[in-house]
Amino acid sequence: MSSASSIYNVSSLLSLQSFDLPPERAITAFVFAALNYTIILFCNCLLLFTIIRNKSLHHPMHILLINLPINDLLGSTVLFPHIMQQLLFDTRTITFSSCVTQAFFIHVYAVAAVFILTAMAYDRYVAICQPMRYNTIMSNSHLVKIISLVWLSNWVLMAVLFILLLRLPRCRSYLTHTYCDNPSLLQLVCGDTTINNIYGLMITAVCQVITVGLILYTYLRILIACFRNKSSDTRNKALQTCGTHLIIFLLFECLGLFTIFSYRIKDISPHLRKFSGVAAMIIPPTLNPIIYGLRTKEIRLSLFKLFRRKVYVS
Repeated sequence: MSSASSIYNVSSLLSLQSFDLPPERAITAFVFAALNYTIILFCNCLLLFTIIRNKSLHHPMHILLINLPINDLLGSTVLFPHIMQQLLFDTRTITFSSCVTQAFFIHVYAVAAVFILTAMAYDRYVAICQPMRYNTIMSNSHLVKIISLVWLSNWVLMAVLFILLLRLPRCRSYLTHTYCDNPSLLQLVCGDTTINNIYGLMITAVCQVITVGLILYTYLRILIACFRNKSSDTRNKALQTCGTHLIIFLLFECLGLFTIFSYRIKDISPHLRKFSGVAAMIIPPTLNPIIYGLRTKEIRLSLFKLFRRKVYVS
Protein backbone atom coordinates (compact mmCIF):
# COMPACT_ATOMS: atom_id res chain seq x y z
CA MET A 1 0.00 0.00 0.00
CA SER A 2 2.80 2.40 0.87
CA SER A 3 4.68 1.69 -2.37
CA ALA A 4 1.55 2.36 -4.44
CA SER A 5 1.02 5.60 -2.50
CA SER A 6 4.61 6.70 -3.10
CA ILE A 7 4.27 6.03 -6.83
CA TYR A 8 1.10 8.13 -6.89
CA ASN A 9 2.81 11.00 -5.03
CA VAL A 10 5.80 10.90 -7.35
CA SER A 11 3.55 10.91 -10.41
CA SER A 12 1.18 13.70 -9.31
CA LEU A 13 3.86 16.42 -8.92
CA LEU A 14 6.67 16.62 -11.46
CA SER A 15 10.04 18.35 -11.29
CA LEU A 16 11.27 20.31 -14.30
CA GLN A 17 14.82 21.03 -15.33
CA SER A 18 15.59 24.66 -14.54
CA PHE A 19 17.46 27.21 -16.66
CA ASP A 20 20.25 27.28 -14.03
CA LEU A 21 20.65 31.06 -14.19
CA PRO A 22 21.92 33.32 -11.38
CA PRO A 23 19.23 35.67 -9.99
CA GLU A 24 20.37 38.78 -11.93
CA ARG A 25 20.42 36.88 -15.24
CA ALA A 26 17.10 35.25 -14.47
CA ILE A 27 15.53 38.70 -14.06
CA THR A 28 17.03 39.82 -17.37
CA ALA A 29 15.73 36.66 -19.06
CA PHE A 30 12.29 37.27 -17.52
CA VAL A 31 12.17 40.83 -18.90
CA PHE A 32 13.25 39.58 -22.32
CA ALA A 33 10.61 36.80 -22.24
CA ALA A 34 7.87 39.22 -21.13
CA LEU A 35 8.83 41.70 -23.86
CA ASN A 36 8.96 38.93 -26.47
CA TYR A 37 5.55 37.62 -25.39
CA THR A 38 4.09 41.13 -25.55
CA ILE A 39 5.44 41.57 -29.10
CA ILE A 40 3.98 38.20 -30.14
CA LEU A 41 0.57 39.06 -28.66
CA PHE A 42 0.49 42.54 -30.19
CA CYS A 43 1.74 41.60 -33.67
CA ASN A 44 -0.40 38.48 -34.05
CA CYS A 45 -3.54 40.17 -32.71
CA LEU A 46 -2.92 43.14 -35.00
CA LEU A 47 -2.52 40.83 -38.00
CA LEU A 48 -5.73 38.99 -37.08
CA PHE A 49 -7.63 42.24 -36.55
CA THR A 50 -6.44 43.69 -39.85
CA ILE A 51 -7.46 40.66 -41.92
CA ILE A 52 -10.81 40.14 -40.18
CA ARG A 53 -11.77 43.84 -40.25
CA ASN A 54 -10.80 44.54 -43.88
CA LYS A 55 -13.21 42.88 -46.34
CA SER A 56 -10.77 43.41 -49.21
CA LEU A 57 -8.50 40.84 -47.51
CA HIS A 58 -11.17 38.15 -47.36
CA HIS A 59 -9.47 36.03 -50.01
CA PRO A 60 -8.31 32.39 -49.72
CA MET A 61 -4.66 33.35 -49.18
CA HIS A 62 -5.46 35.66 -46.28
CA ILE A 63 -8.10 33.36 -44.80
CA LEU A 64 -5.49 30.59 -44.69
CA LEU A 65 -3.04 33.09 -43.21
CA ILE A 66 -5.48 33.80 -40.33
CA ASN A 67 -4.78 30.31 -39.01
CA LEU A 68 -1.09 31.12 -38.54
CA PRO A 69 -1.46 33.90 -35.91
CA ILE A 70 -4.19 31.89 -34.16
CA ASN A 71 -1.80 28.97 -33.89
CA ASP A 72 1.11 31.22 -32.86
CA LEU A 73 -1.01 32.74 -30.08
CA LEU A 74 -1.92 29.23 -28.91
CA GLY A 75 1.68 28.00 -28.84
CA SER A 76 3.18 31.09 -27.22
CA THR A 77 0.43 31.32 -24.56
CA VAL A 78 1.00 27.70 -23.59
CA LEU A 79 4.73 28.30 -23.17
CA PHE A 80 5.56 31.90 -22.23
CA PRO A 81 3.61 32.32 -18.93
CA HIS A 82 5.13 29.02 -17.77
CA ILE A 83 8.69 30.13 -18.64
CA MET A 84 8.21 33.58 -17.09
CA GLN A 85 6.93 32.04 -13.86
CA GLN A 86 9.88 29.65 -13.82
CA LEU A 87 12.38 32.51 -14.32
CA LEU A 88 10.79 34.93 -11.84
CA PHE A 89 9.98 32.55 -8.98
CA ASP A 90 12.43 29.73 -9.76
CA THR A 91 9.45 27.37 -9.96
CA ARG A 92 10.59 23.87 -10.81
CA THR A 93 7.45 21.83 -10.19
CA ILE A 94 4.26 21.26 -12.16
CA THR A 95 1.29 18.97 -11.64
CA PHE A 96 1.01 15.99 -13.93
CA SER A 97 -2.35 17.13 -15.35
CA SER A 98 -0.98 20.60 -16.14
CA CYS A 99 2.10 19.04 -17.70
CA VAL A 100 0.04 16.78 -19.99
CA THR A 101 -2.18 19.72 -20.99
CA GLN A 102 0.85 21.87 -21.81
CA ALA A 103 2.50 19.05 -23.78
CA PHE A 104 -0.68 18.35 -25.74
CA PHE A 105 -1.11 21.94 -26.90
CA ILE A 106 2.59 22.35 -27.66
CA HIS A 107 2.39 19.35 -30.00
CA VAL A 108 -0.87 20.66 -31.51
CA TYR A 109 0.90 23.97 -32.17
CA ALA A 110 3.95 22.33 -33.77
CA VAL A 111 1.99 20.07 -36.11
CA ALA A 112 -0.54 22.78 -37.00
CA ALA A 113 2.27 25.18 -37.94
CA VAL A 114 3.65 22.73 -40.50
CA PHE A 115 0.18 21.85 -41.84
CA ILE A 116 -0.81 25.53 -42.20
CA LEU A 117 2.41 26.39 -44.05
CA THR A 118 1.77 23.44 -46.37
CA ALA A 119 -1.79 24.64 -47.06
CA MET A 120 -0.45 28.13 -47.80
CA ALA A 121 2.12 26.67 -50.20
CA TYR A 122 -0.69 24.83 -52.02
CA ASP A 123 -2.64 28.09 -52.29
CA ARG A 124 0.38 29.87 -53.82
CA TYR A 125 0.90 26.97 -56.23
CA VAL A 126 -2.66 27.26 -57.52
CA ALA A 127 -2.44 31.07 -57.72
CA ILE A 128 0.81 31.08 -59.70
CA CYS A 129 0.59 27.89 -61.75
CA GLN A 130 -3.16 27.84 -62.45
CA PRO A 131 -4.27 31.48 -62.13
CA MET A 132 -7.27 31.09 -64.48
CA ARG A 133 -8.72 28.31 -62.32
CA TYR A 134 -7.78 29.84 -58.96
CA ASN A 135 -11.26 31.01 -57.95
CA THR A 136 -12.77 27.69 -59.00
CA ILE A 137 -10.22 25.53 -57.17
CA MET A 138 -9.96 27.70 -54.06
CA SER A 139 -13.70 28.06 -53.61
CA ASN A 140 -15.23 28.65 -50.17
CA SER A 141 -16.23 25.01 -49.80
CA HIS A 142 -12.74 23.80 -50.78
CA LEU A 143 -11.18 26.31 -48.38
CA VAL A 144 -13.34 25.03 -45.50
CA LYS A 145 -12.25 21.47 -46.31
CA ILE A 146 -8.56 22.45 -46.27
CA ILE A 147 -8.81 24.29 -42.93
CA SER A 148 -10.89 21.48 -41.40
CA LEU A 149 -8.34 18.91 -42.56
CA VAL A 150 -5.48 20.95 -41.07
CA TRP A 151 -7.04 21.16 -37.60
CA LEU A 152 -9.07 17.94 -37.31
CA SER A 153 -6.27 15.66 -38.49
CA ASN A 154 -3.92 17.42 -36.09
CA TRP A 155 -6.23 17.03 -33.07
CA VAL A 156 -6.94 13.36 -33.85
CA LEU A 157 -3.23 12.51 -34.24
CA MET A 158 -2.32 14.26 -30.99
CA ALA A 159 -5.28 12.80 -29.09
CA VAL A 160 -4.16 9.26 -29.98
CA LEU A 161 -0.56 10.13 -29.06
CA PHE A 162 -1.53 11.23 -25.55
CA ILE A 163 -4.11 8.48 -25.01
CA LEU A 164 -1.27 6.01 -25.62
CA LEU A 165 0.84 7.94 -23.10
CA LEU A 166 -1.80 8.12 -20.36
CA ARG A 167 -2.41 4.35 -20.40
CA LEU A 168 1.12 3.69 -19.09
CA PRO A 169 2.18 3.57 -15.40
CA ARG A 170 4.59 6.24 -14.15
CA CYS A 171 7.35 5.71 -11.59
CA ARG A 172 9.55 8.78 -12.10
CA SER A 173 8.91 12.48 -11.58
CA TYR A 174 11.88 14.38 -13.07
CA LEU A 175 11.58 15.82 -16.57
CA THR A 176 14.77 16.50 -18.51
CA HIS A 177 13.34 19.64 -20.09
CA THR A 178 12.24 23.15 -19.08
CA TYR A 179 8.70 22.52 -20.33
CA CYS A 180 6.53 19.48 -20.95
CA ASP A 181 6.36 17.51 -24.18
CA ASN A 182 5.67 13.93 -25.16
CA PRO A 183 9.31 12.67 -25.23
CA SER A 184 10.05 14.08 -21.76
CA LEU A 185 6.80 12.60 -20.37
CA LEU A 186 7.69 9.21 -21.85
CA GLN A 187 10.89 9.27 -19.79
CA LEU A 188 8.72 9.13 -16.65
CA VAL A 189 7.18 5.82 -17.68
CA CYS A 190 8.38 2.53 -16.23
CA GLY A 191 6.40 0.33 -18.64
CA ASP A 192 6.98 -0.72 -22.23
CA THR A 193 6.92 2.37 -24.51
CA THR A 194 7.48 0.51 -27.79
CA ILE A 195 4.00 1.28 -29.15
CA ASN A 196 4.35 4.95 -28.17
CA ASN A 197 7.75 5.25 -29.84
CA ILE A 198 6.55 3.53 -33.01
CA TYR A 199 3.42 5.70 -33.22
CA GLY A 200 5.38 8.89 -32.45
CA LEU A 201 7.98 8.14 -35.11
CA MET A 202 5.28 7.06 -37.55
CA ILE A 203 3.26 10.29 -37.32
CA THR A 204 6.49 12.32 -37.47
CA ALA A 205 7.60 10.45 -40.60
CA VAL A 206 4.18 10.55 -42.29
CA CYS A 207 3.65 14.25 -41.51
CA GLN A 208 7.16 15.06 -42.73
CA VAL A 209 6.77 13.07 -45.95
CA ILE A 210 3.39 14.66 -46.71
CA THR A 211 4.27 18.25 -45.80
CA VAL A 212 7.84 18.36 -47.11
CA GLY A 213 6.84 16.42 -50.23
CA LEU A 214 3.94 18.74 -51.02
CA ILE A 215 5.99 21.87 -50.37
CA LEU A 216 8.93 20.69 -52.49
CA TYR A 217 6.55 19.75 -55.31
CA THR A 218 4.62 23.03 -55.19
CA TYR A 219 7.73 25.20 -55.05
CA LEU A 220 9.38 23.28 -57.85
CA ARG A 221 6.32 23.89 -60.02
CA ILE A 222 6.24 27.54 -58.92
CA LEU A 223 9.92 28.00 -59.84
CA ILE A 224 9.32 26.47 -63.26
CA ALA A 225 6.27 28.70 -63.82
CA CYS A 226 8.21 31.80 -62.68
CA PHE A 227 11.09 31.24 -65.07
CA ARG A 228 8.65 30.64 -67.92
CA ASN A 229 6.85 33.90 -67.17
CA LYS A 230 8.11 36.75 -69.32
CA SER A 231 6.98 39.45 -66.88
CA SER A 232 9.88 40.26 -64.55
CA ASP A 233 7.59 42.00 -62.02
CA THR A 234 5.31 38.96 -61.71
CA ARG A 235 8.30 36.65 -61.47
CA ASN A 236 10.05 38.73 -58.80
CA LYS A 237 6.86 39.08 -56.74
CA ALA A 238 6.21 35.33 -56.85
CA LEU A 239 9.79 34.45 -55.97
CA GLN A 240 9.86 36.97 -53.11
CA THR A 241 6.61 35.64 -51.60
CA CYS A 242 7.61 32.00 -51.95
CA GLY A 243 11.18 32.64 -50.78
CA THR A 244 9.95 34.18 -47.53
CA HIS A 245 7.49 31.35 -47.02
CA LEU A 246 10.19 28.74 -47.64
CA ILE A 247 12.63 30.36 -45.19
CA ILE A 248 10.01 30.29 -42.40
CA PHE A 249 9.16 26.66 -43.16
CA LEU A 250 12.81 25.53 -43.23
CA LEU A 251 13.60 27.40 -40.00
CA PHE A 252 10.69 25.78 -38.19
CA GLU A 253 11.51 22.34 -39.63
CA CYS A 254 15.18 22.49 -38.61
CA LEU A 255 14.45 23.62 -35.05
CA GLY A 256 11.58 21.17 -34.59
CA LEU A 257 13.38 18.12 -36.00
CA PHE A 258 16.53 18.88 -34.01
CA THR A 259 14.46 19.04 -30.81
CA ILE A 260 12.78 15.70 -31.62
CA PHE A 261 16.03 13.89 -32.39
CA SER A 262 17.89 15.48 -29.47
CA TYR A 263 15.99 13.16 -27.11
CA ARG A 264 17.42 10.17 -28.94
CA ILE A 265 21.03 11.42 -28.83
CA LYS A 266 22.41 10.58 -25.40
CA ASP A 267 25.60 12.65 -25.63
CA ILE A 268 23.93 15.91 -26.64
CA SER A 269 24.32 18.91 -24.33
CA PRO A 270 21.17 19.55 -22.24
CA HIS A 271 21.71 23.29 -22.73
CA LEU A 272 21.60 22.83 -26.52
CA ARG A 273 18.40 20.79 -26.21
CA LYS A 274 16.83 23.48 -24.02
CA PHE A 275 17.86 26.21 -26.47
CA SER A 276 16.52 24.41 -29.56
CA GLY A 277 13.26 23.50 -27.83
CA VAL A 278 12.59 27.05 -26.62
CA ALA A 279 13.78 28.60 -29.92
CA ALA A 280 11.30 26.46 -31.89
CA MET A 281 8.51 27.92 -29.77
CA ILE A 282 9.75 31.53 -29.74
CA ILE A 283 11.26 32.42 -33.12
CA PRO A 284 8.40 31.45 -35.52
CA PRO A 285 5.59 33.19 -33.54
CA THR A 286 7.74 36.32 -33.38
CA LEU A 287 8.76 36.37 -37.05
CA ASN A 288 5.53 35.16 -38.69
CA PRO A 289 3.30 38.23 -38.13
CA ILE A 290 6.15 40.63 -38.89
CA ILE A 291 7.16 38.89 -42.11
CA TYR A 292 3.68 38.07 -43.39
CA GLY A 293 2.28 41.38 -42.19
CA LEU A 294 4.96 43.70 -43.56
CA ARG A 295 6.01 41.77 -46.66
CA THR A 296 2.47 41.10 -47.90
CA LYS A 297 1.57 44.23 -49.82
CA GLU A 298 -2.21 44.09 -49.26
CA ILE A 299 -1.83 43.63 -45.50
CA ARG A 300 0.88 46.29 -45.28
CA LEU A 301 -1.32 48.84 -47.06
CA SER A 302 -4.29 47.97 -44.84
CA LEU A 303 -2.14 48.46 -41.74
CA PHE A 304 -0.93 51.86 -42.97
CA LYS A 305 -4.52 52.93 -43.70
CA LEU A 306 -5.61 51.76 -40.24
CA PHE A 307 -2.85 53.69 -38.44
CA ARG A 308 -3.39 56.77 -40.61
CA ARG A 309 -7.09 56.72 -39.75
CA LYS A 310 -6.30 56.40 -36.03
CA VAL A 311 -3.89 59.35 -36.22
CA TYR A 312 -6.45 61.55 -37.98
CA VAL A 313 -9.19 60.61 -35.51
CA SER A 314 -6.97 61.35 -32.52
